[in-house]
Amino acid sequence: MTSARRWLAIGAAAALAGCGGGIGGSSVSEAPPPPPATQPAARTAASPPPVDMAGRWQLTSTAGGVCAMVFAATPGSGEGTIAPQGGCPGKFFTSRRWGYEQDALVIRDHKGEPLARLAFSPPGRFEGQAGAGETISLSR
Repeated sequence: MTSARRWLAIGAAAALAGCGGGIGGSSVSEAPPPPPATQPAARTAASPPPVDMAGRWQLTSTAGGVCAMVFAATPGSGEGTIAPQGGCPGKFFTSRRWGYEQDALVIRDHKGEPLARLAFSPPGRFEGQAGAGETISLSR
């Protein structure tokens, strides 16, 4: 093979190596664009309830049982902690946090799971349902 033919063969091989698409294909491999970066939803600050939650409250259940709970909160805050004082019905002895979310008081256990959702009932009471369908009330 002559030197000119050798260079011609090398050039043709190089040109063919650059074609990645085959028949009707493109020489540029196009990968699908990456999905848009998703950011976790920002947690909005809970709105404050219509009454000051700080202090001692009495929890009453239609399933039977009454107990005292001490709610703690920074003034004007929409969330805080709970310290049950013994004898609470159902799983309410595990109550640890409260938050005022979407116009309802939500009582959560030590794992952050909701135990009850209560609506405000003037003049200063909350009423709602616990997980098992029992009616719960919270009053001073």
